[in-house]
Amino acid sequence: MGEPVQSVKDVFERHMPGRLQAKPDVVAKINAVYQFNISGPGGGAWSVDCTVPGGTVSSGTSAAARCTVAMTDTDFVNLVNGKLNPQMAFMSGKLKIQGDMGLAMKLQQIL
Repeated sequence: MGEPVQSVKDVFERHMPGRLQAKPDVVAKINAVYQFNISGPGGGAWSVDCTVPGGTVSSGTSAAARCTVAMTDTDFVNLVNGKLNPQMAFMSGKLKIQGDMGLAMKLQQIL
């Protein structure tokens, strides 16, 4: 991975679109919509649509989401930068998943 992400916005505006474009086969296999609800001053709501070729990232919520991820802004940035283990974050309540748990496991491939 390149330089570490600095903010949640950085993840969804720069990092994630690049990862989706670099892995079209992974996007096609996932074939679902994710919803990210990130709390805190640097947070917000974004959806990642892997049902379209190449995937798309947009701000706001998606009614089509089959997996919703909720975290604080700090924890999310640490997770993407590899400083926070996803399993440990989930077990300790820092990472909350709603919906399809199988999709949540596949998320690591595009984050």
